[in-house]
Amino acid sequence: MRWSTGSRRGSSTPLVLAFAAIVLLLVAVVVDASAAYLARQRLDALADGAALQGADLGAQGADAYAGGLATGDLAISRAEAEAAVRSYLRASGAALDHPGLQATVRVDGDRLVVELVAPVDLPLHLPGAPEQPTVRAVGSAVVDPEAGPE
Repeated sequence: MRWSTGSRRGSSTPLVLAFAAIVLLLVAVVVDASAAYLARQRLDALADGAALQGADLGAQGADAYAGGLATGDLAISRAEAEAAVRSYLRASGAALDHPGLQATVRVDGDRLVVELVAPVDLPLHLPGAPEQPTVRAVGSAVVDPEAGPE
């Protein structure tokens, strides 16, 4: 049997281009995922701080001083808590760091829950990705930590 040793040439260019495209796509995914993760971490810190501030001032707000403290556990005033959360976000410069930031404050018994949603500006835009992706963070604080989880 005779093997032909002539013209067995092929082009490796398509293979190299395909691998380069895959590597670039993976780099873009990692860069965008890292940027979104870091944005969410910053938003988590803001949500936790806002919840602590809101629970603290919401339970000791002006209405408590006007009406006096009731016997038993402190109750969170929704209006006072919202004002404290908004004040905290304003003082921390959250709107400058996260343009389009939206905050939701909810009182659930002795727990204050703060949800923050903000658009994130990803450095690279992948095909098929949302035009304006958002990150979401939830922070909560309780007025009476000795009560324990329900």
